[in-house]
Amino acid sequence: MFDYIRTHQRLMQFVLLLIIFPSFVVGGVVGFSGFGSQKNEVAHVASASISSDEFDKAVRDQLDRLKQAYGQNFDAQLLNTPEARQNILDDLIARKALIVETAAHKLTVSDQAMQQNILETPGLKKADNTFDNERYRSLLAMQGMTPAMYEAQLRQDLVLQQLIGSVQATSITSKTVAERIALISEQEREVQALGFKAKDFASQVKITDEMLRAYYTKNTAQFEIPEKLNAEYVMLSNDVLAQQIVVTDAEVQAHYEQNKKSYTTDELRRASHILLGMTKDTPEKEKQAVKAKAESLLAQVRKDPAKFAQLAKENSQDPGSKDKGGDLDFFKRGAMTKAFDDSVFKLKQGEISGLVETEYGLHIIQLTDVKPSVAKSLDEVKADLTAEIKKQKASKAYAEAEETFSNTVYEQSESLQAVADKLKLKVEKIANLQRKPMPGAPATMIANNPKFLTAIYSDDSLKKKHNTEAISIAPNVMVSGRVVDYKPASKRPFEEVKAMIQEIVLQTESLALAKKAGESKLAALRSKDDASGFADMKVVSRSKKPEVPNEAFMAIVKADVQKLPAFVGVEIPNVGYEVYRIAKVNVGTPDLARRAGEAKQLDNSVAQQDVYSYLEALKIKGKVKINQAALNAKSNANAPQ
Repeated sequence: MFDYIRTHQRLMQFVLLLIIFPSFVVGGVVGFSGFGSQKNEVAHVASASISSDEFDKAVRDQLDRLKQAYGQNFDAQLLNTPEARQNILDDLIARKALIVETAAHKLTVSDQAMQQNILETPGLKKADNTFDNERYRSLLAMQGMTPAMYEAQLRQDLVLQQLIGSVQATSITSKTVAERIALISEQEREVQALGFKAKDFASQVKITDEMLRAYYTKNTAQFEIPEKLNAEYVMLSNDVLAQQIVVTDAEVQAHYEQNKKSYTTDELRRASHILLGMTKDTPEKEKQAVKAKAESLLAQVRKDPAKFAQLAKENSQDPGSKDKGGDLDFFKRGAMTKAFDDSVFKLKQGEISGLVETEYGLHIIQLTDVKPSVAKSLDEVKADLTAEIKKQKASKAYAEAEETFSNTVYEQSESLQAVADKLKLKVEKIANLQRKPMPGAPATMIANNPKFLTAIYSDDSLKKKHNTEAISIAPNVMVSGRVVDYKPASKRPFEEVKAMIQEIVLQTESLALAKKAGESKLAALRSKDDASGFADMKVVSRSKKPEVPNEAFMAIVKADVQKLPAFVGVEIPNVGYEVYRIAKVNVGTPDLARRAGEAKQLDNSVAQQDVYSYLEALKIKGKVKINQAALNAKSNANAPQ
């Protein structure tokens, strides 16, 4: 276990690669308005409670996942609805119920299983297939998690997976149902089509001016020209100010000398070890036996150091390193437990330590390689240093200019030139701004920032052409805009769109006539079969790509075929109406590969339903109660930012 412990001490975490416990949408929870003195509880299940803090953290975690999926501009307010909050609480209730159940059944996960889970995580292997400790450590540190926190979370997730997996493993799928689904999928229907195309009825349509004007009046939104405006704006930001800043060589030199340690890599050492497990609770007799074996191994490796790897593979009790001949890869001072660390950093390359005792047992250590500490030269880091100094100066300049920017755009409200001159900024122009943001475009765009659009479309801005207030649209980014000209929403004149309306009305009326003729023919065919006029026979099957429009395909496969021939009619959008004559139904050719895939999907579906039912049973058993007042209060609060 020593390699695993050392890994945890490096403060690493692979957040995006963590096992994410599946969400379960569960219902049937008893509402509860009086929690007595437990005012901080949002819900209670069995012996476990869900506190307000725990609920808030779950909301923040969900927001983080959504931002990872959809970008940082994901609207946090979407989680601030009663429905969204209830779904998050439902997930917590399901998890709590499962945790209580695992505790009741004393389910556990071994340390070795946890270690193996981490070592096999995709994305944490180097090119030589060894575990990437540095990446693991940095990802954990980025999430602010301690090794103990991560280990507890991982252990709990694995235990819950164990329980859910056992429920899924007991699911039974009916072979009869699977066979029936396969037969339905493979079934073939021989059909003929009789089409009534709208264009063939166009000559029968009589369009009047009244019909056109009625359509124009009823569908005004189709002919509306949205309001829009042209504007100019001035932006204050760190990036803009950084362009004005000059950094001298003397400043770079001084910063380098003051922070030289930051540009120096730590000394790294590589060691191999043989671990014989022993703890403070090990009986004295066993301790003596372990020590005797360790001394024997020490004598062997000192006599013939070349056998160290072989003896480690044969005798070491550290599962993370024994198969690698005890190799622990490179690590810096402080990465190991203290006694082990102190011993390694006293050795010279190639030396073998004496017996080193830690809380995990007795170690024999061989120092195999040393990477000395290396300091980067000023020339190597000059570009980065210059950028960093500029960034620092820009942040300071922004803090000093922020108030000046706000005051000037307010005081000199009829022009942006004054603030541009004072702070050496540029007046930019932007055309065709609409009132609402464009769906899918980032809010960091000026033309799509909700705050800026709200301000530029305010009455004061539109009517008086005043500067907007200084608006913060991102950290250390402030903007003010001014309307140059504005065009209100308008309606295109009837005469301008008359020809377009005529085409629409003609198509609509033609489709109606085609449908009427088709439905009349369908009624006649259902009274008396007549195959004349139908097209050549086609074969339609769920297992093959349809040769008919999708609307027709759905109607054909759903049709009652107990009596043949059977007939169905369907509207084909923008085309017309089609009648289908189903002449014959065939069993079709069995596809064993597809049947296996369908059976697996059915197994998964049944397993998911069994898990859902199991959770429902756990909720009933746990007598779930929800503090509706606390949940409603959460819904009324602002979503996390």
